[in-house]
Amino acid sequence: MIGDISPPVASIPVVEGNAQAMNSKKLLPPLSTVASHFGTSGLSVALATGVTHPLDVLKVRLQMQHVGQRGPLIGMTGIFLQLMKQEGPRSLYLGLTPALTRSVLYGGLRLGLYEPTKVCFDWAFESTNVLVKIASGAFAGAVATALTNPVEVVKVRLQMNPNAVPIAEVREIVSKEGIGALWKGVGPAMVRAAALTASQLATYDETKRILVKRTSLEEGFHLHLCSSVVAGVVSTLITAPIDMIKTRLMLQQNSGSVRIYRNGFHCGYKVIRKEGPLALYKGGFAIFARLGPQTMITFILCEKLRSLAGLHKM
Repeated sequence: MIGDISPPVASIPVVEGNAQAMNSKKLLPPLSTVASHFGTSGLSVALATGVTHPLDVLKVRLQMQHVGQRGPLIGMTGIFLQLMKQEGPRSLYLGLTPALTRSVLYGGLRLGLYEPTKVCFDWAFESTNVLVKIASGAFAGAVATALTNPVEVVKVRLQMNPNAVPIAEVREIVSKEGIGALWKGVGPAMVRAAALTASQLATYDETKRILVKRTSLEEGFHLHLCSSVVAGVVSTLITAPIDMIKTRLMLQQNSGSVRIYRNGFHCGYKVIRKEGPLALYKGGFAIFARLGPQTMITFILCEKLRSLAGLHKM
């Protein structure tokens, strides 16, 4: 009798254990897959950054015009000619080293965390609708920026100072303003990154789904190109004001008790009050001119690299 009863009793935990093990494998991908996600993401963002970096320098210079006052703004062409005349062609690549370093780290984390986060939300809420995609992008962007903000601060400082050296600039910031200065503007930067990643990745993801469903486009270059163009336009419109506030805070230097801006909200308020609402879009065209091509290059390269690495499409 004992022999008759024991097999079913023993078989129950085995089946449950197998089910749990299978679920664990689905939720926890192999380390090589995780490394491939981060590697392909970081490399694609770094290559896109290298191509569009001169536009980022122009954007920062445009955003720092007439700080705290109204006045006629020089356009992107004027800033470009001014840089060429006064600082030379090399000025267009100021801050390139920290920019590429940040791209690998930030890009790897931002795009690399998006898919796993989306999978976790899908498992938790049994849904992959557009709200889940937005939440996944916002989380991935905010975490990536919180970890890489010091590199961004150094990059922005170097873009405004043609004679600065990365390591020397870090030492100067820490010695004069304290180590906390490396996280200047981290609040607006996290908000911007959350908004950028949410709008960029969710728009790209959702645009791809709609185009595949309602047009004759199939998985490939043309689908990736169309989806990335839409993502670039949407993300620029949403993030341009936040980007301008972030730049102002990062370039603000502590000198005793004199601080122009107390935080992101105060910066936005003072900019609107003293420079006008449109000042929030200073450098807006430069942002799109940089973010549009960067978004296209990033997604097209990332999709290709993921394909070569044996990963599924985004």
